[in-house]
Amino acid sequence: MIETKRLTIMKIREGDQEAGLNLLTNAIVNQTYMLPDFEKREDAIPLFQRLQKMSVEDKRYIRGIYLKDHLIGYANEVEIIDNAVELGYLIHPDYHGQGYMTEALTALIPDLFARGFDEVVCGAFEENPASLRVMAKAGMTLLERSDELEYRGKVHRCIYYSSKKGN
Repeated sequence: MIETKRLTIMKIREGDQEAGLNLLTNAIVNQTYMLPDFEKREDAIPLFQRLQKMSVEDKRYIRGIYLKDHLIGYANEVEIIDNAVELGYLIHPDYHGQGYMTEALTALIPDLFARGFDEVVCGAFEENPASLRVMAKAGMTLLERSDELEYRGKVHRCIYYSSKKGN
């Protein structure tokens, strides 16, 4: 568990399914965080349950971001290559613009270094300037790398930032 000034970052609790579904099915979140397209809210239950279960296993890095004991976001490993981990994150739109994600990311990076990673990489769609600002404010460095990703029928340019251990 990680405690910051305002947040608790920890394994996802089973009892947080309702808040978790609010995140996974939010239309704004779904514009920039790559999720399946759920026909009904109930269709997201298996994904929440899988995320919750994986969050308590040491072999995966998935954490809930909590404000006053309420699940407001997720951070999760996307890919591990050598000693670098790509981290994805989301926060409920009700909490956008208040510095919560920057606070969380700033705490997550040293935790990942302590777990043996030498580099943490995050990416965001070019049309998501708020997420790009989060990475910069968290002290990450803009990489020259970018990818073209198709999501929901549109090709998006993904911009990446990195934080290296010891920098």
